[in-house]
Amino acid sequence: MLFQGIGGLGGAMLPMILIFGVFYLLLIRPQQKKQRQLQATIAELKAGDKVVTTGGIIGTITVVRDTSFLIRSDKSIMEIARTAVAGVDAGEASSAK
Repeated sequence: MLFQGIGGLGGAMLPMILIFGVFYLLLIRPQQKKQRQLQATIAELKAGDKVVTTGGIIGTITVVRDTSFLIRSDKSIMEIARTAVAGVDAGEASSAK
């Protein structure tokens, strides 16, 4: 009697563990890899690189600081946090190759 209760609990947990494993392999792990790659790209940015912020602002880096960048966009200069960079401008990435 006691072993039937334990086996029933283990049998109910197995599908949940399998679902978590699938989510980890298909969603969580690739997202972590993409985030690490973006952080490496941000660490390598220098003055003159074109970036896109999370707000959709496209600008050119003029000054690199420890926790932020000064970017020039059209006629304005803004200071943005490093975490606000969503990526490198596609035009800049294609010209670098």
